[in-house]
Amino acid sequence: MPTPSRSVLVIHGPNLNLLGEREPDLYGHTTLAELDQRLRALGAQLGLAVDCAQANGEGAIVDLVHRVRGRHAALVINPAGYTHTSVAVHDALRSLDVPVVEVHLSNLYAREAMRHTSITGAAAQGVIMGLGPASYELALRHLATILTAESESTSDV
Repeated sequence: MPTPSRSVLVIHGPNLNLLGEREPDLYGHTTLAELDQRLRALGAQLGLAVDCAQANGEGAIVDLVHRVRGRHAALVINPAGYTHTSVAVHDALRSLDVPVVEVHLSNLYAREAMRHTSITGAAAQGVIMGLGPASYELALRHLATILTAESESTSDV
């Protein structure tokens, strides 16, 4: 059973509540509910407790990032459109002392030039993009490895 030290929050940004409906040629046919279910199931296999949240507003996303503090061991975030514009989300991510992985369903570099810069990615440990839902799954696998290594190193002390 996962412990709080193996809890991961997944934050989905603006418009991701429309997954499966909005531009399925770009984002696929998987709905947000289906994606969250897949992430929770994978988390259980990896010994992680996965909580998922979605918000369309910048302030709401900042509040969700703040919720990580003291409650979760890591964060996966898809800031969506705020990736390219939000200093506020960037600063909230910088305030965390846990691993953060930014994810995107699509490849930002294969899209419009305005999407080629990630303000928020600079505050993350890594960025995974362009692999559809597998971007999220790879982020969870990476975080499970990191959290396992951290717990093993603290148990050796």
